[in-house]
Amino acid sequence: MTNAKLTGKELSQPPPGPAGKARAGQADTEERLTEAIELLFFGYRDFISDPDAILTEYGFGRAHHRVVHFVGRNPAITVAELLNILRITKQSLARVLRELIQRGFIEQKTGEKDRRQRHLYLTPAGLDLERRLAAPQRARVRRALAAAGPGAEAAWRRVLLALLDQDQRPEVEHLIAREQQDARDSDRTRDSDRARGMDKTGGAGKG
Repeated sequence: MTNAKLTGKELSQPPPGPAGKARAGQADTEERLTEAIELLFFGYRDFISDPDAILTEYGFGRAHHRVVHFVGRNPAITVAELLNILRITKQSLARVLRELIQRGFIEQKTGEKDRRQRHLYLTPAGLDLERRLAAPQRARVRRALAAAGPGAEAAWRRVLLALLDQDQRPEVEHLIAREQQDARDSDRTRDSDRARGMDKTGGAGKG
């Protein structure tokens, strides 16, 4: 027999054989998952840092950013629908909405069919703020996808959707699809308004 003592490093190593290899593989997988979680944290930290700096200029926080974003993406959204997206308390949303309305970034209108409903819209100032907040985030995501190479955008969407609770995925996919259509409709409306304005200007010039 030997009296040699095992070091801490040796004790932590898996035993030889199939069982040891399985333990080593599991530990490696868990480490890579932990690294992925940390990357998610650090990525979000820097992703949100750009709009955070802009929000500070207005004395706003991230709750204001979320409200401005989703109202901008979903014109005429109701307070109840916004609550369902943000999953915050009525009191918290009421405080943020009150500030945004009082300072002229959001306006609310009573529903035509149900006068108990309040529909929310961004004002011109709100639209300008939404564009300022979104621009650096779009640029950061654009750079990241370009650096990751072909297929990165599709993989990004699959991973993020898979992170959602399974019963929430259809609702989120529907919301995103509706937002994309609303954005296209809004772009067409702006282009049409701009064209009419140019026609009027041209007509006045000819007179």
